[in-house]
Amino acid sequence: MIAKHYIDTPIGRLEISGSARGLRRVRKYEGSPRPTEALPAPVKQAAVQLEEYFAGKRRDFEVQFDWGEATAFNRSVWQALLTIPYGRTTSYSKIAEQVGNPSAVRAVGLANRNNPIAIIVPCHRVIAKNGQLQGYFYGLDTKRYLLQLENPLSFATQGSLF
Repeated sequence: MIAKHYIDTPIGRLEISGSARGLRRVRKYEGSPRPTEALPAPVKQAAVQLEEYFAGKRRDFEVQFDWGEATAFNRSVWQALLTIPYGRTTSYSKIAEQVGNPSAVRAVGLANRNNPIAIIVPCHRVIAKNGQLQGYFYGLDTKRYLLQLENPLSFATQGSLF
């Protein structure tokens, strides 16, 4: 059975869902939270760890994933995303190389877009080869916020350091 839990964060309300097998989804949720039933350990852990992340007290997540019926390629991209260090970025082309298919840059972008576990599987850390912020399913402002949270010196907005 899939359980759902909701937390409010600086980027909006997040819905966290999963089962005893693992975390299935972290996504923004616009509606009112539904009553929370008994939560399996991966959902509880994700909620606590996300709150710590937004408070600046957590850099790495330790949760079990259940990617259901995702394709092998998507799983390989998501696993590669997990290797991007906190506060750092990489490019879509570097991820394509990392998964052994350098010509699959667009497919990597699509896998990022289909990432069901926002923030914890850090697709927000992938930027264009030229260093520009590109695409994020919750918008570039949210992507910039997450990158700034993780590395304020590199991703500060103009004038925010003074």
